[in-house]
Amino acid sequence: MSTNKKQISRIRQMERRLNRAQKAAQRLESALDKWLATMDDIAALNEYYGSELWRQDLADDEAGLLPDGLKRGVLSEDGIWNLLAGSKELKERLSQAAQQS
Repeated sequence: MSTNKKQISRIRQMERRLNRAQKAAQRLESALDKWLATMDDIAALNEYYGSELWRQDLADDEAGLLPDGLKRGVLSEDGIWNLLAGSKELKERLSQAAQQS
């Protein structure tokens, strides 16, 4: 039985593509599950950002009324804004990807 070198090469190449695509799909599915599980968090941050509560928390921080060791990334304007903007962009990319398949 003779083997066709082109055929063997093609099968090996397609096997590599299959393996790469399967691994990427598994990683994406896992990451998407984790991201979707944070939708309530993102919605709550969206509501909080720029609200009266957020403004009061920021003012109290600037007045030195909050404990020194308190993490306060949510009071930086860039922290929440970057997350919200990134989430919106990610949703758009996912929508575009879904339309391509």
